[in-house]
Amino acid sequence: MSDAQGEMAPTSAHRPRIAITYCTQCQWLLRAAWMAQELLSTFRDDIGEVALRPGTGGVFVIELDAETIWERVRDGGFPDVKSLKQRVRDRLDPGRDLGHVDRPGRGA
Repeated sequence: MSDAQGEMAPTSAHRPRIAITYCTQCQWLLRAAWMAQELLSTFRDDIGEVALRPGTGGVFVIELDAETIWERVRDGGFPDVKSLKQRVRDRLDPGRDLGHVDRPGRGA
């Protein structure tokens, strides 16, 4: 909601921030942007923002309020969208049904 000067009014409740740090040398911007779009579509009322942070050296890290929920090297590659959405959901609202994402054998 914006005020008379067009600025966004602060919300009363904290909404989490997701940050995706991606390697510019590896050209992973499109992958990071696609994942950001998927998260914003699914969790539009639950998250405050998704930030894209350029990095180098093969980095690909996804954080939710500064807690790492995916790290490319640690977790063995890139997350599929189903796994990523489930990890975000498990931290935001563990009881939430993600619809087809939660069905066995189905993707995002």
